[in-house]
Amino acid sequence: MNSLNWSDAILHCQHAGQGYVIATIIDAQGSTPRDGGSKMVIDDAHCYDTLGGGQLEFLVTQQARELLAANQSCQIMRPIPLAAEAAQCCGGNVLVMLECFAKVDWQINLFGAGHVAQALVKILAELPCQVNVIDSRAEYLQHFNAANCRVIHHADPTQTIAEYVDNSWNIIFTHDHQLDYKLCSELLRYDRWAFVGLIGSRTKAQRFHQRLKADGFEEQYLTCPIGLPDVRGKRPMEVAVSIAAQLQSLYYQEQPRHKRKSTSWRTIKKLIGSNQLESY
Repeated sequence: MNSLNWSDAILHCQHAGQGYVIATIIDAQGSTPRDGGSKMVIDDAHCYDTLGGGQLEFLVTQQARELLAANQSCQIMRPIPLAAEAAQCCGGNVLVMLECFAKVDWQINLFGAGHVAQALVKILAELPCQVNVIDSRAEYLQHFNAANCRVIHHADPTQTIAEYVDNSWNIIFTHDHQLDYKLCSELLRYDRWAFVGLIGSRTKAQRFHQRLKADGFEEQYLTCPIGLPDVRGKRPMEVAVSIAAQLQSLYYQEQPRHKRKSTSWRTIKKLIGSNQLESY
């Protein structure tokens, strides 16, 4: 049991980008350890708050971890007769709703902590992603305090590339064109990224593509300029909006569409209205 209560645990899990399940007692009949409305939160390693402990909590946690292993957001109802299924002497019945929220698997690496990066992180802070901001200038990294953002200070940002997970999204907008090119070259050595983008004008894009081709790289894997061309404006926030819109458009195109698993409304009404909650 962790010291956080269920509401604080939700924020903790969201900020960490990890999957979690909210377990709520929807209905309680007879003698039960907790009343309707009681909640707990379960993640891969911890339980926060309580539904009363004992076998009831064990069964709920076990099913929650099965949902987390599938990593698919869903809502299901679980009726539990405490005597028959949980072997608890109180002998009542509870109906538990399990709401599973899948872990965040969208990681975005921002190389450069200038004005556009600062504006972009304000947008990304509201999206289901985890953000790394990498820069050699420690003073610039002080501007980032979003809960889903981690700052990385390194004298040579290219030396951090190996630590980022496969299918990461990478955006380059440092203060130095030579560093930009070095980062492009290093990222394109690996065929494991979902996206590699570079900020810049069409002239800069043309020069970088020519250099990359001359150096033997598949320059078509580099997106430059980045951002949607129809979203105009040169202010940092305008550029950031354009980049964020492009990232969202590409990201959601690649996401498989799963039918969300849930308990039917007819079954829910039957379960709540029943005097004896039975498994179905």
